[in-house]
Amino acid sequence: MGDDDSTTSNDAIATGVIGEEPAATAEPGVRGRRPRRARRLLSRRVHRYSFTGLSAALVMLWLSVTPSLLPREPVFQGLISAISAGTGYLLGTFASWLVRYLISRERPWPPPRREYWFGLLVVALIGTSIMLYWFARWQDEIRDLMGMPHMSWHAYPVIAVIAHVAFIVLIWLGWAWGDAVRFLARRLDNYVPPRLAGVTSVLLVLVLTVLVLNGVVARYSMRAMNSSFASLNDETTAESEPTTSPLRSGGPGSLVTWDSIGLQGRVFIGTGPTVADLERFNGTPAKEPVRSYVGLGEDADPRANARLAVAEMERSGAFDRKIIAVAGTTGTGWINRSTVDSLEYMYNGDTATVAIQYSYLPSWLSFLVDNERSRRSGQALFEAVSARIRTMPEAQRPKLVVFGESLGTSGAEAPFSTIPDIAARTDGAFFTGPIVNNPLWKATTRDRDKGSPERLPVFENGDQVRFVAGHDDIAEAEKRPWPTTSRILFLQHASDPVVWWDPGTILRKPDWLREKRGPDVHPDVRWIPLVTFLQISADMVSSDKVPDGHGHNYSTEIPYAWQAILRVPGWTDDKSARLGPELARY
Repeated sequence: MGDDDSTTSNDAIATGVIGEEPAATAEPGVRGRRPRRARRLLSRRVHRYSFTGLSAALVMLWLSVTPSLLPREPVFQGLISAISAGTGYLLGTFASWLVRYLISRERPWPPPRREYWFGLLVVALIGTSIMLYWFARWQDEIRDLMGMPHMSWHAYPVIAVIAHVAFIVLIWLGWAWGDAVRFLARRLDNYVPPRLAGVTSVLLVLVLTVLVLNGVVARYSMRAMNSSFASLNDETTAESEPTTSPLRSGGPGSLVTWDSIGLQGRVFIGTGPTVADLERFNGTPAKEPVRSYVGLGEDADPRANARLAVAEMERSGAFDRKIIAVAGTTGTGWINRSTVDSLEYMYNGDTATVAIQYSYLPSWLSFLVDNERSRRSGQALFEAVSARIRTMPEAQRPKLVVFGESLGTSGAEAPFSTIPDIAARTDGAFFTGPIVNNPLWKATTRDRDKGSPERLPVFENGDQVRFVAGHDDIAEAEKRPWPTTSRILFLQHASDPVVWWDPGTILRKPDWLREKRGPDVHPDVRWIPLVTFLQISADMVSSDKVPDGHGHNYSTEIPYAWQAILRVPGWTDDKSARLGPELARY
């Protein structure tokens, strides 16, 4: 591949991009013979595959079936395997091309002989069979850890079909991309040196791809998704019948309309324990809890919605209650009702909870494109409520707590700059299943006391903030002195992919995989560059489909957590245990 041969140079560069290894032009003994059309087409397709790329793809395919945090559904396992194999193919073909390019041979490399292809096929069949055996075993063991039924036999054909189809689609896209590079390189070759033409063509097509994805695909996709999720926000469910209570937003005398608070707002307002439920559980006269909610339909400005929420609280008498809870919501405005219900049972209804919606998008999408809006919304709401409470005589002020789950922790954490700031401005904070974008969670975990694990870090001896994974950890934490009156608690499962999802795991092994695994994490979970990130990404999709106490499913631990934070007089662990089944119904 000399500089004087422009066609060879440019083809080599383009070939490396799409994964093609040069093939011989004709087999010995058949020169001049015109092959049949089908044979010629088949030969072209077979020779276009890279032997080195397929070898690397096979290894990545095997690695993709290793265990991760949660049991994987067939569809997502197929997609993970296809993406992993596609990445392996790309890396393998690039490495193969780079070696050929650096050696810079004048004549093309001969293609792998048929014996090599046959050997690769045999290795693929044997190796994949072995890895599928281990995949089935690992998945069954993970499901046993979480009390879930084993995967059925028909899941395996589904995985195979999806992985094969998706891999072929990725290869075709790669070929199309490479053909565009080759086409441009041959045109530029008439004006610039051959290797410069090849490199320039790669860069130009890459830039064009990014521009198209960001400027066209992303724009129209976001527009379509916003429209779709906005329509979903207008839907109703059996749990979202209009309220008749004046103590709830959207009810008689409310400053906001029932239709404006959105689907999740209507579910939040329309559910929860009744006065009869509270009196039956606690055996004493109860109050009806106050619930205030402002939807995105009122105003897109979070400060305006925060002021409206405070006015709604004034109307319903929220500031006369014993405790006010400021909730951080997820993208669609969702709130874990177990968190609110627990407070209402513990205070026998003498509570007020307030929240505002900031997006139509589900959490995973809002996390990627709209996380800053979550933080602005959470900050605006807390500052408005806190400012109103500070106007009251100190002896008459209610307790003020903040809480959030998942993306809601981002908004709940946003008003504060440090852990001591939370302790100074609230009577307690409860963050469930936090995310990697939370600055305080990240800083506290990073600066944990020496020797404490990333999974359950200890920060400054646990004087103000503590990390727990379940009831047993809460009980153990309660044995140690907790000197501050304002307590901050992070509840995070070892098997929660929402907590441990981090793009940094693509190239860096996280500390929680250097340490002893959590009780519901398979001991064979290992860090594999890129593959681990893909696995955890897929785990996030079904993170709440596992039983309570695992993954991103938090419910029965919540009363114990609130009691550790607030020390409600008269509340006991026995009551928390009895409350669990009540919460499980929601």
